[in-house]
Amino acid sequence: MKERLLIAALCIAALCPAVATAQTHSAERCLGVWEGKMLIYRESKVIETVPIKLTVARAKTAGDFTWKTEYFSPTRPMTQDYVLRVKDLEKGVYVTDEGGGVELADYLHGDKLYNVFEVQGVMLTATYELRGEELIFEVTSGKKLPDEKAGVVNYSVVNLQRAVLKRASAGKVETSPKSL
Repeated sequence: MKERLLIAALCIAALCPAVATAQTHSAERCLGVWEGKMLIYRESKVIETVPIKLTVARAKTAGDFTWKTEYFSPTRPMTQDYVLRVKDLEKGVYVTDEGGGVELADYLHGDKLYNVFEVQGVMLTATYELRGEELIFEVTSGKKLPDEKAGVVNYSVVNLQRAVLKRASAGKVETSPKSL
């Protein structure tokens, strides 16, 4: 048992420099315009497919990135215009500023950014994962299940939104005129 723990600790230590390098550059590597289709699932069935565009650009403040997502739904088109802010680069901690005082804590592990939050009793998870030339965006949501056993609380995952985005244009995108 001790031998297994030691091997696991050594493997983690060996990977740390690679993770630190990925964390330093992941937001920068997302710069540009990304496009794709979001599949919206409810109870394992696709209920809608929505074309989306994500534009990531450097903001005027160092360490901030504009994170603008446009949803081209024929019934509910919308634009989410957020700022991704580096809070602690070494620890991979970021903040998504949605405006109006709403900030979500984000955590970067390798090339995947995670956040978990609750709104009015609904638990949501959101991830962005950079895989080569694809950026995978997923959001799940569900509610707390009533059966708590042995201190374990379970949540349903009733809804899933998933998009595989391809880079439409890379590199420099105009800096957002919006400042916080």
